Amino acid sequence: MISTAIRLARVGSRSELSAAVLMTLGYPCILIAALLPDIWFFAAATAVTYVADWYLHQRGSYLINRLGKVRAGLPIRFLLRQLMIILLLARLDLAEEPLFYAAVACFLLFYGLQAPHGALTTLIRLRRSLPIVTRNVDLHAVRIPDAPPRALLHRSSEKMLHLDLPAVVGVLIAAGTGEDLAGYIGAGVTLLLAVGYNALLIPYLRRSRRAPSAPAVLKALDTWLGEYQPTVVLYFSGSNESAYQGNMWLDTMAAVEGRPLIVMRERNLVAQLADTSVPVVCVPAGTHLMNLDLSTVRVCLYPANVGKNIHMLRVPTMKHVFIGHGDSDKLASVNPYSKVYDEVWTAGRAGRDRYALADVGIRDEDIVEVGRPQLAPIQSWTGTTRNPIPTVLYAPTWEGWDDNPGNTSLLLAGENIVRRLLKADSPVRVIYKPHPFTGIRSAKAKAVNARIKAMVAKAAQDRAADPRWVKEASAAGAAQSAAKAELARIEARLAELAKPGRAGGDESEESRVALADPARQAEIATLRAEWNDAYWRSFGWWEHRTVTGSQPKLYDCFNQSDAMVSDISSVVSDFIASGKPYAVTDSAELGADEFKRQNTAVRAAVILSNSAAEIDELLRAVADPAADTLAEARHELKSYLLGPDEPTSMEQFNAAVLALAAKAEARNAGVAQRVGEQAPAPLPDPESASSGAGDGAAEIVAEAEAAVDPDVPTTPEADAEIGAGPSPIR
Repeated sequence: MISTAIRLARVGSRSELSAAVLMTLGYPCILIAALLPDIWFFAAATAVTYVADWYLHQRGSYLINRLGKVRAGLPIRFLLRQLMIILLLARLDLAEEPLFYAAVACFLLFYGLQAPHGALTTLIRLRRSLPIVTRNVDLHAVRIPDAPPRALLHRSSEKMLHLDLPAVVGVLIAAGTGEDLAGYIGAGVTLLLAVGYNALLIPYLRRSRRAPSAPAVLKALDTWLGEYQPTVVLYFSGSNESAYQGNMWLDTMAAVEGRPLIVMRERNLVAQLADTSVPVVCVPAGTHLMNLDLSTVRVCLYPANVGKNIHMLRVPTMKHVFIGHGDSDKLASVNPYSKVYDEVWTAGRAGRDRYALADVGIRDEDIVEVGRPQLAPIQSWTGTTRNPIPTVLYAPTWEGWDDNPGNTSLLLAGENIVRRLLKADSPVRVIYKPHPFTGIRSAKAKAVNARIKAMVAKAAQDRAADPRWVKEASAAGAAQSAAKAELARIEARLAELAKPGRAGGDESEESRVALADPARQAEIATLRAEWNDAYWRSFGWWEHRTVTGSQPKLYDCFNQSDAMVSDISSVVSDFIASGKPYAVTDSAELGADEFKRQNTAVRAAVILSNSAAEIDELLRAVADPAADTLAEARHELKSYLLGPDEPTSMEQFNAAVLALAAKAEARNAGVAQRVGEQAPAPLPDPESASSGAGDGAAEIVAEAEAAVDPDVPTTPEADAEIGAGPSPIR
């Protein structure tokens, strides 16, 4: 019942649900206490609402957002408390006393100070905002001043509203004791703090504190682009949850031949981008992107089909390539929108055949097999388990945009799979790693995910109490403690290295200081490898585990596992690179033969029904190589799906980049020659009638709006999504 309440309230935990209930009940209690009147009951209820409200804000609760949508936002809640104080004073027969008038005047003046505070913080943020966000780009040509202290602007509205505490406490003390001085002092302190907060913000409106103008910044960026002369671009746009789609290509871009550049479109995704030595430019406004000097770029790579791709696809001097963010048999892997690209790059022959079977208009000569450079970290199977008991990874994909039962095993089979693994005759360790999109569309999928996490946690607790494993835990205790201490040390150092410059700098300041530092990046790479090793040593090889978040990575989970259960997704194709046994669930109940016919990646898999009764076949293959009847099929399928081992995927990828760049050069040279042979077109007669193309006024207005808020779409095309938006394939 509690879990149902948590789901309905859209809160993340029992503690959040408790805080939400306390806050909701607190306000009626304040009203009742004011009407009684009972000062101490009123004070207690008021304190509860303050604490509960603060806690929900600290946790970033979704409920806070919902309250604002129904006109019960933070300012309204504070105002209600203050009105109840006025009512309390009236019910205590203090309406004719100086304290009453002092309280009313204090709260009115305090609210009067909210408007300049909101205006100041908004102006400062606007004037600190650059039209771009960068990493590893030298913007020395413009002066970007230090950001205001984080304490001034972070959650500024909440901080300002909480300055009413001295007045609230003082008035309640005065009403309860009859000492009006306490109320006057509290009111004075509140007003003094509010005026002081505003006064602290005013200096940051000075010209010397503002960020440079948009034209100056864009000119500096063009100057840098002219010096750097990028040749290969990774163009990435997507939703908040899609950062992994770009992150998976960072190492490949760092190793690509030429001068790579990453172009992004959403500011919020920059913070989620993993550390990289490749220059990064985020350009939210379409008009700004269209006016950048990218004349040296010859190849542009797209990991996702999204509407904002159109702003780069319009550039004819470069060749455009869809590289995707995973290789699987999902329908999204053969999106007909791929026709807009000059080439489509697939991992192996399977991708080429997939497009041919789908018949969505992609010509065979436009498909290039380049392997999967990201799979280099995946370790090959030795034929034996890593530890005394096998580890099985369950990595289901998400529920997808529709209710097709074949999208994910989570809904119909997930709990059966985990239950059978946990209750296997021979002990098995389970690692559960759900897709990061799990539950974003389906409440049922979110609930199943929560239940599986609870199952894994309960099984881990039971195993820890089992005498069979107590001895192992005792022997490994010291090593695990040392690993945990090492994790803490590494995380502290990574936090120090995470953001260059001062603590609390905003994105404009970070764009100024976020220059490539080879020594820093080398240290980060070393620390991440050490972190991954320490993470797996920090708990026992027999302990069940749920792994979420960006660390450890999926491929690290591959390397720790001896087998995997998953769905039709790129996870299966990637896991095949390890050569380890795997199982895939036929959630749509097509039957094993039809399931294999429709989905190439499962042809060497153990096929599970929704009951997961066949899981023992997978466990036998892991425990005894002689029982692994699909080993040879997995080897053949690996070559078909992912391409040959030689040359390496990175070598194939670089060869494809160079070949396509040569095509772009040839095209540009041909166009230049043809244009040079033609006589210049006559200038239009300014006295003639309008052609209907417009006078550019709309574009000028759009640019002005973008200068204030770069996230505002600047053209009708900026809002046009292709298909159903990002296609999150895993």
